[in-house]
Amino acid sequence: MNVDRAVLAFAGVMILASVLLALYVSPYWLALTAFVGLNMLQASITGFCPAAMIFSKLGLKSGCAFS
Repeated sequence: MNVDRAVLAFAGVMILASVLLALYVSPYWLALTAFVGLNMLQASITGFCPAAMIFSKLGLKSGCAFS
């Protein structure tokens, strides 16, 4: 697994978790979904992604998106 796939997997898990929490706990959890979406949009424009930095420090190989 490389950094790109790890970032996408992490974003997917966070979105699914926030949707489930919104269904069963409180609709305010949808703010987490919005935050993840905005962070993905920001990362696509600027190339800065905190999750990618963390995954690379954990030893994952760099992919083509976050090099």
